[in-house]
Amino acid sequence: MRIALLTEGGYPYATGEARLWCDRLVRGLPQHEFELYALSRSAGQEERGRVPLPGHVTRVRSASLWAPDDDGRSYSRRERRRFLDRFTDLVRGICAADAESFTAGLYGLAELARDQGGLYAAIRSETAVRAVESACRAPGASRAVRGAQVPDLLAFVDELERALRPLSLDWYEGLGAVDICHAASGGLAALPGLVAKRFFGVPLLVTEYGVQLRAHYLEHPEERPALRALLAAFQIRLAAEIYARADLLTPGNAHARRWQERCGATRERVRTVYPGMEADRFATVGEAADHGDPATLVWVGRIEPAKDLMALLHAFAEVRRAEPATRLRIFATAAAPGYLADCRSLAAQLFPDEAADAVTVGESPVTFEEIGGPETPGLPDAYGSAPVTVLSSVVEGFPIRLVEAMFCGRATVSTDVGAVCEVIGGTGLVVPPRNPRALADACLTLLRDPERARRLGAAARARALELFTVEQNVGAFREIYLQLIARGAACPPADTPFTHPPEARVPGHWTSPTWAPVPEATA
Repeated sequence: MRIALLTEGGYPYATGEARLWCDRLVRGLPQHEFELYALSRSAGQEERGRVPLPGHVTRVRSASLWAPDDDGRSYSRRERRRFLDRFTDLVRGICAADAESFTAGLYGLAELARDQGGLYAAIRSETAVRAVESACRAPGASRAVRGAQVPDLLAFVDELERALRPLSLDWYEGLGAVDICHAASGGLAALPGLVAKRFFGVPLLVTEYGVQLRAHYLEHPEERPALRALLAAFQIRLAAEIYARADLLTPGNAHARRWQERCGATRERVRTVYPGMEADRFATVGEAADHGDPATLVWVGRIEPAKDLMALLHAFAEVRRAEPATRLRIFATAAAPGYLADCRSLAAQLFPDEAADAVTVGESPVTFEEIGGPETPGLPDAYGSAPVTVLSSVVEGFPIRLVEAMFCGRATVSTDVGAVCEVIGGTGLVVPPRNPRALADACLTLLRDPERARRLGAAARARALELFTVEQNVGAFREIYLQLIARGAACPPADTPFTHPPEARVPGHWTSPTWAPVPEATA
Protein backbone atom coordinates (compact mmCIF):
# COMPACT_ATOMS: atom_id res chain seq x y z
CA MET A 1 0.00 0.00 0.00
CA ARG A 2 1.00 3.66 -0.35
CA ILE A 3 1.71 5.50 2.91
CA ALA A 4 2.10 9.28 3.11
CA LEU A 5 4.35 10.06 6.10
CA LEU A 6 3.76 13.63 7.34
CA THR A 7 6.49 15.24 9.46
CA GLU A 8 7.31 18.63 10.98
CA GLY A 9 10.89 19.61 11.76
CA GLY A 10 12.13 16.03 11.41
CA TYR A 11 12.54 13.21 8.94
CA PRO A 12 14.07 13.16 6.39
CA TYR A 13 16.21 16.16 7.41
CA ALA A 14 16.82 16.56 11.14
CA THR A 15 18.88 14.41 13.45
CA GLY A 16 17.68 13.06 16.78
CA GLU A 17 15.10 10.54 17.95
CA ALA A 18 12.26 11.94 15.80
CA ARG A 19 14.30 11.31 12.66
CA LEU A 20 15.51 7.91 13.87
CA TRP A 21 12.00 6.67 14.67
CA CYS A 22 10.67 7.53 11.21
CA ASP A 23 13.72 6.06 9.50
CA ARG A 24 13.39 2.79 11.42
CA LEU A 25 9.70 2.59 10.54
CA VAL A 26 10.24 3.19 6.83
CA ARG A 27 13.14 0.75 6.59
CA GLY A 28 11.29 -1.85 8.63
CA LEU A 29 8.34 -1.97 6.20
CA PRO A 30 9.90 -2.40 2.73
CA GLN A 31 6.76 -4.09 1.42
CA HIS A 32 4.97 -0.71 1.44
CA GLU A 33 5.58 2.36 -0.69
CA PHE A 34 6.26 5.55 1.29
CA GLU A 35 5.83 9.17 0.24
CA LEU A 36 7.36 11.82 2.54
CA TYR A 37 5.75 15.22 3.11
CA ALA A 38 7.95 17.33 5.37
CA LEU A 39 7.38 20.75 6.96
CA SER A 40 10.74 22.32 7.82
CA ARG A 41 11.27 24.76 10.70
CA SER A 42 14.57 26.39 9.73
CA ALA A 43 16.95 26.98 6.85
CA GLY A 44 19.70 25.14 8.73
CA GLN A 45 17.60 22.00 8.82
CA GLU A 46 17.37 21.85 5.03
CA GLU A 47 21.01 22.87 4.54
CA ARG A 48 22.15 19.77 6.42
CA GLY A 49 20.55 17.73 3.67
CA ARG A 50 18.46 14.62 3.68
CA VAL A 51 19.39 11.33 5.23
CA PRO A 52 19.87 8.46 2.74
CA LEU A 53 16.48 7.06 1.81
CA PRO A 54 15.61 3.48 0.83
CA GLY A 55 14.31 2.68 -2.64
CA HIS A 56 10.69 2.25 -1.60
CA VAL A 57 10.47 5.96 -0.71
CA THR A 58 9.07 7.15 -4.04
CA ARG A 59 8.39 10.84 -3.38
CA VAL A 60 9.73 13.57 -1.10
CA ARG A 61 7.94 16.92 -0.85
CA SER A 62 8.97 19.69 1.53
CA ALA A 63 7.68 23.13 2.51
CA SER A 64 9.14 25.71 4.87
CA LEU A 65 7.38 27.28 7.84
CA TRP A 66 10.20 29.78 8.37
CA ALA A 67 10.40 31.67 5.04
CA PRO A 68 7.77 33.97 3.49
CA ASP A 69 5.46 32.08 1.16
CA ASP A 70 3.66 34.72 -0.91
CA ASP A 71 2.42 33.36 -4.24
CA GLY A 72 1.48 36.88 -5.34
CA ARG A 73 -2.21 36.01 -5.47
CA SER A 74 -4.64 38.84 -4.71
CA TYR A 75 -8.31 38.16 -4.18
CA SER A 76 -11.27 39.82 -5.90
CA ARG A 77 -13.97 41.53 -3.86
CA ARG A 78 -16.08 38.37 -3.78
CA GLU A 79 -13.09 36.25 -2.78
CA ARG A 80 -12.16 38.73 -0.03
CA ARG A 81 -15.71 38.47 1.31
CA ARG A 82 -15.47 34.70 1.28
CA PHE A 83 -12.10 34.84 3.04
CA LEU A 84 -13.37 37.22 5.71
CA ASP A 85 -16.39 35.04 6.47
CA ARG A 86 -14.28 31.90 6.91
CA PHE A 87 -11.46 33.68 8.77
CA THR A 88 -14.00 35.26 11.13
CA ASP A 89 -15.38 31.79 11.87
CA LEU A 90 -11.87 30.54 12.59
CA VAL A 91 -10.86 33.29 15.02
CA ARG A 92 -14.29 33.18 16.71
CA GLY A 93 -13.70 29.50 17.32
CA ILE A 94 -10.27 30.28 18.75
CA CYS A 95 -11.29 33.15 21.04
CA ALA A 96 -14.60 31.70 22.23
CA ALA A 97 -13.58 28.00 22.27
CA ASP A 98 -16.29 27.25 19.71
CA ALA A 99 -15.39 23.97 18.00
CA GLU A 100 -18.08 24.26 15.31
CA SER A 101 -16.94 27.73 14.23
CA PHE A 102 -13.29 26.68 14.25
CA THR A 103 -14.00 23.67 12.05
CA ALA A 104 -16.07 25.70 9.59
CA GLY A 105 -13.36 28.35 9.36
CA LEU A 106 -10.47 25.88 9.01
CA TYR A 107 -11.94 23.82 6.19
CA GLY A 108 -13.50 26.89 4.58
CA LEU A 109 -10.04 28.45 4.30
CA ALA A 110 -8.68 25.16 2.94
CA GLU A 111 -11.33 25.18 0.21
CA LEU A 112 -10.57 28.80 -0.61
CA ALA A 113 -6.85 28.05 -0.90
CA ARG A 114 -7.63 25.09 -3.15
CA ASP A 115 -9.91 27.12 -5.41
CA GLN A 116 -8.22 30.53 -5.49
CA GLY A 117 -4.62 30.15 -4.35
CA GLY A 118 -2.56 30.92 -1.26
CA LEU A 119 -3.72 32.75 1.84
CA TYR A 120 -0.49 34.61 2.64
CA ALA A 121 -1.53 38.16 1.76
CA ALA A 122 -5.08 37.78 3.01
CA ILE A 123 -4.13 36.54 6.49
CA ARG A 124 -1.48 39.25 6.90
CA SER A 125 -3.87 42.02 5.85
CA GLU A 126 -5.32 44.75 8.06
CA THR A 127 -8.74 43.16 7.53
CA ALA A 128 -7.54 39.96 9.20
CA VAL A 129 -6.04 41.87 12.14
CA ARG A 130 -9.31 43.71 12.68
CA ALA A 131 -11.20 40.40 12.54
CA VAL A 132 -8.97 39.01 15.29
CA GLU A 133 -9.47 42.16 17.37
CA SER A 134 -13.26 41.90 17.00
CA ALA A 135 -13.20 38.24 18.03
CA CYS A 136 -11.14 39.09 21.13
CA ARG A 137 -13.65 41.77 22.18
CA ALA A 138 -16.82 39.84 21.25
CA PRO A 139 -19.19 38.37 23.88
CA GLY A 140 -18.12 34.86 24.79
CA ALA A 141 -14.40 35.45 24.24
CA SER A 142 -12.21 34.14 27.05
CA ARG A 143 -11.04 36.67 29.61
CA ALA A 144 -7.37 35.92 28.81
CA VAL A 145 -7.64 37.18 25.20
CA ARG A 146 -9.75 40.28 25.86
CA GLY A 147 -6.70 42.30 26.87
CA ALA A 148 -4.88 41.72 23.58
CA GLN A 149 -3.24 44.89 22.29
CA VAL A 150 -2.01 45.78 18.80
CA PRO A 151 1.43 44.11 19.23
CA ASP A 152 -0.31 40.95 20.42
CA LEU A 153 -2.69 40.97 17.46
CA LEU A 154 0.09 41.50 14.91
CA ALA A 155 2.26 38.77 16.42
CA PHE A 156 -0.66 36.35 16.56
CA VAL A 157 -1.61 36.96 12.93
CA ASP A 158 2.01 36.37 11.95
CA GLU A 159 2.09 33.05 13.81
CA LEU A 160 -1.34 32.06 12.53
CA GLU A 161 -0.28 32.60 8.92
CA ARG A 162 2.70 30.29 9.43
CA ALA A 163 0.54 27.68 11.13
CA LEU A 164 -2.07 27.72 8.34
CA ARG A 165 0.50 27.63 5.55
CA PRO A 166 -0.06 23.87 4.96
CA LEU A 167 -3.59 24.71 3.74
CA SER A 168 -2.12 26.44 0.67
CA LEU A 169 0.36 23.73 -0.36
CA ASP A 170 0.12 21.87 -3.66
CA TRP A 171 0.44 18.50 -1.94
CA TYR A 172 -3.19 17.42 -2.01
CA GLU A 173 -3.30 15.87 -5.46
CA GLY A 174 -0.65 13.43 -4.23
CA LEU A 175 -2.14 12.98 -0.77
CA GLY A 176 -5.53 12.22 -2.27
CA ALA A 177 -4.09 9.21 -4.09
CA VAL A 178 -2.42 7.48 -1.11
CA ASP A 179 -3.97 4.75 1.00
CA ILE A 180 -3.10 6.15 4.46
CA CYS A 181 -1.82 9.48 5.79
CA HIS A 182 0.44 8.86 8.79
CA ALA A 183 1.34 12.01 10.76
CA ALA A 184 4.55 11.45 12.73
CA SER A 185 3.38 14.00 15.33
CA GLY A 186 0.32 16.03 16.21
CA GLY A 187 -0.02 19.75 15.59
CA LEU A 188 0.91 21.17 12.20
CA ALA A 189 2.25 17.87 10.85
CA ALA A 190 -1.27 16.43 10.99
CA LEU A 191 -2.92 19.43 9.29
CA PRO A 192 -2.34 18.19 5.69
CA GLY A 193 -3.74 14.83 6.78
CA LEU A 194 -6.89 16.52 8.10
CA VAL A 195 -7.39 18.27 4.76
CA ALA A 196 -6.74 15.07 2.77
CA LYS A 197 -9.30 13.25 4.91
CA ARG A 198 -11.82 16.08 4.43
CA PHE A 199 -11.40 16.36 0.66
CA PHE A 200 -10.65 12.75 -0.31
CA GLY A 201 -11.60 10.54 2.64
CA VAL A 202 -8.02 9.27 3.12
CA PRO A 203 -7.65 7.50 6.52
CA LEU A 204 -5.57 9.49 9.01
CA LEU A 205 -3.22 7.92 11.57
CA VAL A 206 -1.56 10.24 14.13
CA THR A 207 1.42 9.16 16.24
CA GLU A 208 2.47 11.31 19.18
CA TYR A 209 5.52 10.41 21.23
CA GLY A 210 5.63 13.94 22.60
CA VAL A 211 2.27 15.73 22.81
CA GLN A 212 2.50 18.89 20.71
CA LEU A 213 -0.08 20.72 22.83
CA ARG A 214 1.92 20.02 25.98
CA ALA A 215 5.13 21.14 24.25
CA HIS A 216 3.47 24.43 23.29
CA TYR A 217 2.62 25.17 26.93
CA LEU A 218 6.27 24.68 27.89
CA GLU A 219 7.68 26.94 25.15
CA HIS A 220 8.09 30.72 24.96
CA PRO A 221 7.37 31.64 28.60
CA GLU A 222 8.53 35.19 27.85
CA GLU A 223 5.58 35.98 25.59
CA ARG A 224 2.91 38.49 26.64
CA PRO A 225 -0.06 36.85 28.45
CA ALA A 226 -2.67 37.75 25.83
CA LEU A 227 -0.49 36.48 22.98
CA ARG A 228 0.22 33.25 24.83
CA ALA A 229 -3.50 32.81 25.44
CA LEU A 230 -4.33 33.30 21.75
CA LEU A 231 -1.65 30.87 20.58
CA ALA A 232 -2.64 28.32 23.20
CA ALA A 233 -6.31 28.61 22.21
CA PHE A 234 -5.41 27.90 18.57
CA GLN A 235 -3.31 24.89 19.55
CA ILE A 236 -6.12 23.54 21.76
CA ARG A 237 -8.71 23.82 19.00
CA LEU A 238 -6.36 22.26 16.43
CA ALA A 239 -5.51 19.38 18.77
CA ALA A 240 -9.19 18.77 19.49
CA GLU A 241 -9.97 18.67 15.77
CA ILE A 242 -7.12 16.24 15.10
CA TYR A 243 -8.18 13.96 17.93
CA ALA A 244 -11.81 14.06 16.79
CA ARG A 245 -11.12 13.32 13.10
CA ALA A 246 -8.18 10.89 13.16
CA ASP A 247 -9.11 7.30 12.40
CA LEU A 248 -6.55 6.10 14.95
CA LEU A 249 -4.24 7.76 17.48
CA THR A 250 -1.07 5.98 18.60
CA PRO A 251 0.42 7.73 21.64
CA GLY A 252 3.85 6.54 22.75
CA ASN A 253 2.86 6.10 26.40
CA ALA A 254 -0.04 6.38 28.82
CA HIS A 255 1.02 9.92 29.78
CA ALA A 256 0.49 11.10 26.17
CA ARG A 257 -2.69 9.05 25.97
CA ARG A 258 -4.19 10.87 28.97
CA TRP A 259 -3.48 14.23 27.29
CA GLN A 260 -5.25 13.07 24.15
CA GLU A 261 -8.29 11.77 26.00
CA ARG A 262 -8.60 15.01 27.97
CA CYS A 263 -8.67 16.88 24.65
CA GLY A 264 -11.51 14.80 23.25
CA ALA A 265 -9.99 11.57 21.89
CA THR A 266 -12.24 8.54 22.41
CA ARG A 267 -10.69 5.40 23.89
CA GLU A 268 -11.76 3.10 21.06
CA ARG A 269 -9.62 5.13 18.63
CA VAL A 270 -6.49 5.22 20.79
CA ARG A 271 -3.82 2.53 20.91
CA THR A 272 -0.53 2.89 22.79
CA VAL A 273 2.55 2.00 20.72
CA TYR A 274 5.87 2.40 22.50
CA PRO A 275 8.80 3.94 20.57
CA GLY A 276 11.20 1.47 19.05
CA MET A 277 14.87 1.76 19.98
CA GLU A 278 17.93 -0.18 18.84
CA ALA A 279 18.83 -2.64 21.57
CA ASP A 280 21.84 -4.14 19.78
CA ARG A 281 24.09 -1.11 20.31
CA PHE A 282 23.75 -1.60 24.10
CA ALA A 283 24.01 -5.40 24.10
CA THR A 284 27.73 -5.57 24.94
CA VAL A 285 27.31 -3.44 28.05
CA GLY A 286 24.01 -5.00 29.03
CA GLU A 287 25.38 -8.55 28.92
CA ALA A 288 28.77 -7.79 30.49
CA ALA A 289 29.59 -9.01 33.99
CA ASP A 290 31.42 -5.75 34.79
CA HIS A 291 29.03 -3.07 36.07
CA GLY A 292 31.56 -0.22 36.30
CA ASP A 293 32.84 1.61 39.35
CA PRO A 294 30.55 0.65 42.28
CA ALA A 295 31.07 4.07 43.93
CA THR A 296 29.94 6.11 40.89
CA LEU A 297 26.59 7.56 39.80
CA VAL A 298 25.90 8.47 36.17
CA TRP A 299 23.59 11.06 34.63
CA VAL A 300 23.13 11.22 30.81
CA GLY A 301 21.16 13.69 28.73
CA ARG A 302 20.76 17.25 27.50
CA ILE A 303 21.78 19.79 30.13
CA GLU A 304 18.83 22.18 30.37
CA PRO A 305 16.54 23.53 33.12
CA ALA A 306 13.89 20.82 32.61
CA LYS A 307 16.45 18.19 33.67
CA ASP A 308 16.91 19.89 37.08
CA LEU A 309 20.61 19.18 37.52
CA MET A 310 20.59 21.71 40.36
CA ALA A 311 18.50 19.30 42.45
CA LEU A 312 20.79 16.43 41.47
CA LEU A 313 23.88 18.35 42.63
CA HIS A 314 22.25 19.15 45.98
CA ALA A 315 21.22 15.49 46.30
CA PHE A 316 24.77 14.39 45.55
CA ALA A 317 26.01 16.65 48.35
CA GLU A 318 23.88 14.57 50.73
CA VAL A 319 25.25 11.36 49.20
CA ARG A 320 28.84 12.57 49.68
CA ARG A 321 28.24 13.34 53.33
CA ALA A 322 27.07 9.74 53.86
CA GLU A 323 29.52 8.07 51.42
CA PRO A 324 32.59 10.31 50.93
CA ALA A 325 34.14 8.11 48.21
CA THR A 326 31.22 8.48 45.80
CA ARG A 327 31.61 10.22 42.41
CA LEU A 328 29.06 11.73 40.01
CA ARG A 329 29.73 11.69 36.27
CA ILE A 330 27.48 13.94 34.15
CA PHE A 331 27.51 13.08 30.43
CA ALA A 332 26.06 15.71 28.12
CA THR A 333 24.52 14.82 24.77
CA ALA A 334 23.85 18.57 24.28
CA ALA A 335 23.64 21.62 26.53
CA ALA A 336 22.04 25.01 27.02
CA PRO A 337 25.22 27.10 27.53
CA GLY A 338 23.85 29.39 30.24
CA TYR A 339 22.40 26.55 32.31
CA LEU A 340 25.57 24.49 31.92
CA ALA A 341 27.60 27.40 33.30
CA ASP A 342 25.23 27.68 36.27
CA CYS A 343 25.57 23.96 37.00
CA ARG A 344 29.36 24.11 36.84
CA SER A 345 29.34 27.09 39.21
CA LEU A 346 27.10 25.28 41.71
CA ALA A 347 29.24 22.15 41.53
CA ALA A 348 32.36 24.21 42.24
CA GLN A 349 30.69 25.74 45.31
CA LEU A 350 29.35 22.47 46.70
CA PHE A 351 32.40 20.34 45.93
CA PRO A 352 35.75 22.16 46.19
CA ASP A 353 38.60 20.29 44.53
CA GLU A 354 39.93 17.59 46.82
CA ALA A 355 43.56 16.44 47.09
CA ALA A 356 45.00 13.42 48.86
CA ASP A 357 48.07 15.32 50.11
CA ALA A 358 49.93 18.60 49.85
CA VAL A 359 51.56 17.83 46.48
CA THR A 360 48.65 16.21 44.60
CA VAL A 361 46.46 18.16 42.23
CA GLY A 362 42.92 18.38 43.55
CA GLU A 363 39.97 16.88 41.69
CA SER A 364 36.24 17.44 42.00
CA PRO A 365 34.01 14.42 42.64
CA VAL A 366 31.62 15.84 40.00
CA THR A 367 32.74 15.80 36.36
CA PHE A 368 31.03 17.24 33.29
CA GLU A 369 31.86 15.20 30.18
CA GLU A 370 30.70 15.07 26.57
CA ILE A 371 29.58 12.00 24.69
CA GLY A 372 32.09 11.43 21.90
CA GLY A 373 35.20 12.32 23.89
CA PRO A 374 38.28 10.06 24.14
CA GLU A 375 37.16 8.47 27.42
CA THR A 376 33.49 8.14 26.45
CA PRO A 377 33.16 7.62 22.68
CA GLY A 378 29.52 6.51 22.87
CA LEU A 379 26.43 6.25 25.03
CA PRO A 380 27.05 2.58 25.98
CA ASP A 381 30.42 3.61 27.46
CA ALA A 382 28.72 6.29 29.57
CA TYR A 383 26.15 3.90 31.01
CA GLY A 384 28.78 1.19 31.46
CA SER A 385 30.93 3.35 33.73
CA ALA A 386 28.66 2.92 36.77
CA PRO A 387 26.03 0.51 38.12
CA VAL A 388 23.41 3.21 38.82
CA THR A 389 21.94 5.78 36.42
CA VAL A 390 20.03 8.82 37.73
CA LEU A 391 17.26 10.86 36.09
CA SER A 392 16.36 14.09 37.92
CA SER A 393 13.93 15.79 35.49
CA VAL A 394 10.96 17.96 36.45
CA VAL A 395 9.49 17.72 32.93
CA GLU A 396 9.73 14.60 30.79
CA GLY A 397 7.72 12.98 28.04
CA PHE A 398 8.97 9.53 27.10
CA PRO A 399 12.32 9.13 28.94
CA ILE A 400 14.59 7.85 26.18
CA ARG A 401 17.76 8.01 28.28
CA LEU A 402 16.09 5.89 30.93
CA VAL A 403 15.27 3.20 28.37
CA GLU A 404 18.89 3.24 27.18
CA ALA A 405 20.07 2.66 30.75
CA MET A 406 17.61 -0.25 30.99
CA PHE A 407 19.00 -1.77 27.79
CA CYS A 408 22.42 -1.57 29.47
CA GLY A 409 21.16 -3.48 32.49
CA ARG A 410 21.59 -0.55 34.88
CA ALA A 411 19.61 0.11 38.02
CA THR A 412 17.91 3.50 37.86
CA VAL A 413 16.82 6.23 40.24
CA SER A 414 14.24 8.55 38.64
CA THR A 415 11.83 11.33 39.43
CA ASP A 416 8.13 10.64 38.99
CA VAL A 417 7.42 12.75 35.88
CA GLY A 418 5.94 12.03 32.46
CA ALA A 419 5.96 8.36 31.52
CA VAL A 420 8.75 7.38 33.95
CA CYS A 421 6.67 5.04 36.15
CA GLU A 422 5.14 3.40 33.08
CA VAL A 423 8.58 2.79 31.56
CA ILE A 424 10.23 1.59 34.77
CA GLY A 425 7.41 -0.72 35.80
CA GLY A 426 8.95 -1.64 39.16
CA THR A 427 12.50 -2.21 37.89
CA GLY A 428 13.95 0.95 39.45
CA LEU A 429 13.47 3.44 42.28
CA VAL A 430 11.17 6.42 41.71
CA VAL A 431 11.07 9.56 43.89
CA PRO A 432 9.11 12.85 43.79
CA PRO A 433 10.57 15.63 41.58
CA ARG A 434 12.27 18.65 43.18
CA ASN A 435 13.16 16.60 46.26
CA PRO A 436 16.96 16.32 46.65
CA ARG A 437 16.63 14.50 49.98
CA ALA A 438 14.52 11.71 48.49
CA LEU A 439 16.82 11.50 45.46
CA ALA A 440 19.86 11.16 47.74
CA ASP A 441 18.22 8.46 49.89
CA ALA A 442 17.34 6.38 46.81
CA CYS A 443 20.87 6.66 45.42
CA LEU A 444 22.38 5.64 48.77
CA THR A 445 20.03 2.65 48.93
CA LEU A 446 21.42 1.21 45.69
CA LEU A 447 25.05 2.19 46.35
CA ARG A 448 24.97 0.34 49.66
CA ASP A 449 23.24 -2.74 48.22
CA PRO A 450 25.04 -3.63 44.96
CA GLU A 451 23.32 -7.02 44.77
CA ARG A 452 19.91 -5.34 44.67
CA ALA A 453 21.18 -2.93 42.03
CA ARG A 454 22.23 -5.89 39.84
CA ARG A 455 18.83 -7.56 40.22
CA LEU A 456 17.01 -4.38 39.31
CA GLY A 457 19.33 -3.84 36.34
CA ALA A 458 18.69 -7.36 35.02
CA ALA A 459 14.93 -6.90 35.39
CA ALA A 460 15.10 -3.51 33.66
CA ARG A 461 16.97 -4.97 30.69
CA ALA A 462 14.42 -7.78 30.32
CA ARG A 463 11.55 -5.26 30.39
CA ALA A 464 13.19 -2.99 27.82
CA LEU A 465 13.84 -5.90 25.46
CA GLU A 466 10.20 -6.90 25.71
CA LEU A 467 8.57 -3.50 25.23
CA PHE A 468 10.86 -0.93 23.64
CA THR A 469 12.62 -2.50 20.66
CA VAL A 470 12.40 -1.52 17.00
CA GLU A 471 10.89 -4.91 16.19
CA GLN A 472 7.85 -4.45 18.44
CA ASN A 473 7.30 -0.92 17.11
CA VAL A 474 7.45 -1.89 13.44
CA GLY A 475 5.30 -4.96 14.06
CA ALA A 476 2.61 -2.83 15.70
CA PHE A 477 2.45 -0.39 12.77
CA ARG A 478 2.42 -3.23 10.25
CA GLU A 479 -0.76 -4.50 11.92
CA ILE A 480 -2.26 -0.99 12.23
CA TYR A 481 -1.77 -0.23 8.53
CA LEU A 482 -3.59 -3.43 7.59
CA GLN A 483 -6.45 -2.63 9.97
CA LEU A 484 -6.89 0.89 8.57
CA ILE A 485 -6.83 -0.19 4.94
CA ALA A 486 -9.33 -2.95 5.71
CA ARG A 487 -11.86 -0.33 6.85
CA GLY A 488 -11.72 1.41 3.49
CA ALA A 489 -11.73 5.12 2.69
CA ALA A 490 -14.38 7.39 4.17
CA CYS A 491 -16.80 9.21 1.90
CA PRO A 492 -15.87 12.94 1.90
CA PRO A 493 -18.53 15.29 3.33
CA ALA A 494 -21.28 16.31 0.89
CA ASP A 495 -20.12 13.70 -1.63
CA THR A 496 -22.73 11.83 -3.67
CA PRO A 497 -23.11 8.24 -2.44
CA PHE A 498 -21.52 5.60 -4.69
CA THR A 499 -19.65 8.23 -6.70
CA HIS A 500 -16.40 6.57 -5.62
CA PRO A 501 -17.04 2.82 -5.32
CA PRO A 502 -14.75 0.86 -2.96
CA GLU A 503 -13.13 -1.06 -5.81
CA ALA A 504 -11.85 2.25 -7.23
CA ARG A 505 -9.36 2.42 -4.34
CA VAL A 506 -7.18 -0.67 -4.51
CA PRO A 507 -4.27 -0.53 -2.04
CA GLY A 508 -0.92 -0.03 -3.70
CA HIS A 509 -0.52 -0.51 -7.44
CA TRP A 510 -2.36 -2.58 -10.00
CA THR A 511 1.02 -3.69 -11.28
CA SER A 512 4.43 -4.03 -9.63
CA PRO A 513 5.52 -0.85 -7.81
CA THR A 514 8.18 1.28 -9.44
CA TRP A 515 10.76 0.40 -6.80
CA ALA A 516 10.35 -3.39 -7.14
CA PRO A 517 13.22 -5.21 -8.91
CA VAL A 518 12.49 -6.28 -12.47
CA PRO A 519 12.55 -10.08 -12.75
CA GLU A 520 15.21 -11.47 -15.06
CA ALA A 521 14.01 -12.88 -18.35
CA THR A 522 14.09 -16.65 -18.60
CA ALA A 523 15.11 -18.53 -21.69
